[in-house]
Amino acid sequence: MGKRGLAGLAALALLAGMPAAAAQEAYPAAGRAIRFIVPYSPGTGADILSRLAGPKLAERWKVAVVTDNRPGASGNIGAELVANAPADGYTFLFTATAFGTNPALNRRLPFHPVNSFAPVALVATSAMSVLVAAPVPARTLKEFVELVRRQPGALNYSSPGNGTPQHLAMELLKLETRIDLVHVPHRSSGSAMADVAGAHVQAMISSPQTAGPFVQGGSLRMLAILGGERVGAFPDVPTIGEAGFPGLEVETWYGVLAPAVTGAHIVDRLNAELNAIGREADFREALAKQGMTAASAPPARLGELIRSELARWTRVVDGAGIKAD
Repeated sequence: MGKRGLAGLAALALLAGMPAAAAQEAYPAAGRAIRFIVPYSPGTGADILSRLAGPKLAERWKVAVVTDNRPGASGNIGAELVANAPADGYTFLFTATAFGTNPALNRRLPFHPVNSFAPVALVATSAMSVLVAAPVPARTLKEFVELVRRQPGALNYSSPGNGTPQHLAMELLKLETRIDLVHVPHRSSGSAMADVAGAHVQAMISSPQTAGPFVQGGSLRMLAILGGERVGAFPDVPTIGEAGFPGLEVETWYGVLAPAVTGAHIVDRLNAELNAIGREADFREALAKQGMTAASAPPARLGELIRSELARWTRVVDGAGIKAD
């Protein structure tokens, strides 16, 4: 064999001995932007988080990180875009709780909520709370449940709209406590809360952050936090478990997904970076101002959460007979 043949064999042997990661293209490649597709409007929780985490990731990776809002169809337009995007690590879905509720309401989506995506990271969570109008004669959640039981179908609750997480959370509470409370859907959180604050409607579920000024002003009363921990701004308000209804915890969550079959080296690297960003003090402080808490977990945690959410909300939608608008 000639010198060229020997040299070729030596080169092949060298490549064969290289680790798989070394043979992969450097990620992220210089000059290629990372896109976070946010399937909601600017100013929503996922959008805020994307714009807080994006610059930090850009600084770490020395590449551009862009937030690309693609609202519509309750988040399904943006989700479909990512489901069909190349699995090359440059397009991700920065989504929220509605990702787990939409499939329960619409069984014919143009993507599969589990099979079309690779979970990357659970970025943050935020609490929800049970609220009643000030004139309602109930000081605890148990008292409110008993009040509704004594007057089935006589009391109302508002929500930002049919199929929203707030609507489904109250329907979960109704199913588990066997109470008859009438739904009054609105087109926004603001108008739903105004109806309760004005005592035109008796109850609702909303974030403590949004309800805070009304609670402090005396027009709303916060009966329970739906999460597993109390909220710092309202230390005297019990969790749903402490209020006597364990197992009904509901939190708003925010997470990042990649197209299915995205390489594990990409998923694991972005997960590590987002977890590290979530531990930074200034990032946590910025989240706290939005009523959010940074999360830090492996990709599998987000996958488990999505599967459990799909099962839970499918049961609630079917049990309550909820139909998509």
